[in-house]
Amino acid sequence: MTTRAQFLVRLRRQGITDERVLAAMAIVPRELFVSPELRAVAYEDAALPIGFGATISQPAMVARICEELHLEGGERVLDVGTGSGYQAAVLRELAAEVVGIERVPELAESARAALAAAGYDDVEVRTGDGTLGVPERAPFDGIAVAAAAPRPPAALVEQLALGGRLVVPVGTRRDQRLEVLVRTEGGLERVRSTPCRFVPLVGAEGFADGRSGQDRGW
Repeated sequence: MTTRAQFLVRLRRQGITDERVLAAMAIVPRELFVSPELRAVAYEDAALPIGFGATISQPAMVARICEELHLEGGERVLDVGTGSGYQAAVLRELAAEVVGIERVPELAESARAALAAAGYDDVEVRTGDGTLGVPERAPFDGIAVAAAAPRPPAALVEQLALGGRLVVPVGTRRDQRLEVLVRTEGGLERVRSTPCRFVPLVGAEGFADGRSGQDRGW
């Protein structure tokens, strides 16, 4: 069983250097976002099942996405594909306001419950098509997407504040890169692109269905 101290050492070894992100990962009780029978392995570096074919993301990937957003504490952030609610909780430690959106109603409901139990009941979780974002709460200073899209969803780009960052896996169902994009006055600028492996983002501006499931991670 991995302890929280070992968990943080491992994240550093995997290249996570932002001290605010490491502190957030240390604070958020990941065990509250998994089923009771999996709590003993909550701090292993692995995706774990949360029902409905979904998983709680691999901690290293959550940390990487959060680090790439470059949050300083006063931002409003959109979490697309909220799933268990774990990444939304980490984001709430890093930003002033977090809005999550999850297309599976049962997962959205369980995420709300887990977030409340962990002390993050001010995180709003919507049920709906994540590819369309939450326009009434825009603009967002950061948008984190936990599934792969064929291209950066136009609706999410529109909801990104000037200077805001969008972190989204982009590619085919099998070949993807984690894109870090910044909205500038001249358009969308790609600042980083690294190989990754996520399942498809399902929705109007994503893939048409979720044949390969809903689990999230590398």
